[in-house]
Amino acid sequence: MLEIPNRHEATPTFGHGSRCEACPVRQRSLFGILPADRLDGLLRQVEEAEYAVGDVIYSTGERRSSVFTLRSGYIKLLRFLPDGQQRIVRLLKPSCTFGLEALMGDSYGHSAVVLERAAVCRISTAAIDGLRRNTPALHDQLMRRWQIALEEADAWLTELSTGKAPQRFSRLLCRMVDANGLAPLFSREDLGAMLAVTPEHASRMVVDFRRNGAIVDVSPGRCRCNVTILARLAAGGE
Repeated sequence: MLEIPNRHEATPTFGHGSRCEACPVRQRSLFGILPADRLDGLLRQVEEAEYAVGDVIYSTGERRSSVFTLRSGYIKLLRFLPDGQQRIVRLLKPSCTFGLEALMGDSYGHSAVVLERAAVCRISTAAIDGLRRNTPALHDQLMRRWQIALEEADAWLTELSTGKAPQRFSRLLCRMVDANGLAPLFSREDLGAMLAVTPEHASRMVVDFRRNGAIVDVSPGRCRCNVTILARLAAGGE
């Protein structure tokens, strides 16, 4: 198992019903389909934790009997090349379920590292297995989560590994932009790892996108996107 420097384990706190009922991603989460009576029993088995930027939730090859749901923030899934370089193979947004390998008894296939301060819910695979036996809809939901993960992996392979770097950057922003036109703007090192370019190249692209009006900074690490310009750039336009 390849260790990541400066690993920090957050101390989880047990969740409460009122907090889960008010969770903005509950209806889109793995357990959003559960009725209130089943949810009450589940909450006793859910742990909540907050992680700072750079914290490692789990590492490649690690074995733990836990599955996770991202409530807020962003998480990157890393793979490491033989020369030690890292590649970001997927980004997780709020409501994403991750660590599903644990349900099969497998070790984690990636390292999950926090990109933007994150709130995470963790539940044991034993608890999920118990619910799955008694709730057929949960089994279907798990299969759907596997399918979503596969579709996301395919999208990263096709959209962020082909075309020129500005096209790939445009596609990334189009994937991350929210309903208000805002998107996270990660560090040049992380952008480089996502787009397979050097940090210096990533930095120059950000400057170019600011200059041509594709993005406008609104706060540290956050930008407003001009989706019309981004769509044109993503298609290979100038």
